Amino acid sequence: MTARPMNPLVEAGGLAIGYPGRAVGRDIDLAVAAGEVLCLLGPNGSGKTTLFRTLLGLLPAQGGTVRLGGDPLDRMPRPEIGRRAAYVPQSHAPVFPFSAHEVVLMGRTARLGLFAQPGAADRQAADDALAAVGLAERAGSPYTDLSGGQRQLVLIARALAQAAPLLVMDEPTASLDFGNQALVLTEIRRLADRGLGIVLSTHDPDHAFAVGDRVALLQDGRIRGLGAPPEVLTDAALSAVYGVPVSVETLASGRRVCVPALAEPGTG
Repeated sequence: MTARPMNPLVEAGGLAIGYPGRAVGRDIDLAVAAGEVLCLLGPNGSGKTTLFRTLLGLLPAQGGTVRLGGDPLDRMPRPEIGRRAAYVPQSHAPVFPFSAHEVVLMGRTARLGLFAQPGAADRQAADDALAAVGLAERAGSPYTDLSGGQRQLVLIARALAQAAPLLVMDEPTASLDFGNQALVLTEIRRLADRGLGIVLSTHDPDHAFAVGDRVALLQDGRIRGLGAPPEVLTDAALSAVYGVPVSVETLASGRRVCVPALAEPGTG
């Protein structure tokens, strides 16, 4: 297991997560530092979304602690949480055809006072965020007219407009085709290289190999492994967590990929 990062942007210690009368997970220890991508990997029902909601203060911790920027989350007002951590949901198509710029401008809410209207600085921040993800020319386009990958990049830009040092991404490549997944993963790695801390959930171990500095393997609400992807994502660990035979292969380039360990034709 790798060493705990210094000066983490978010840190959970002995964390128990769940809902009143229903425990989902416990004994969770993790931390994310500036400039790194932590991938949270696990099957459906393993507690990924509940953990994210707890790290963002949307659900109270059932035990243990969460700190943002070194300060206790449970003592932090909602606007301050929004200035320290930004949330990127799965891409969706809203009912109202807001422009891409309008969607991104919504990310400035955490920076505005009560009843305040966005000003020139906020609109510039939205422009800068769209430019940062390569969508400056689509600022006026209806969000509903964009491709799945572009919509996801707009949601990332909205989070960037918050100017928070930590991005929490809930399955940012879900429902995207192969090309759009590559587009979003490339942007995630680039943002981390710029110094942002990123924690993202995914169902695909290949994504952790592609962009993750570390990976947390979650099963039944507990972390079964935490460290560099090659150390944690082994044949045995993935097979145990997902309940199917899994093989981790190394390509000629040195990159690792995960594939089902299917029986050879005629041998089953």
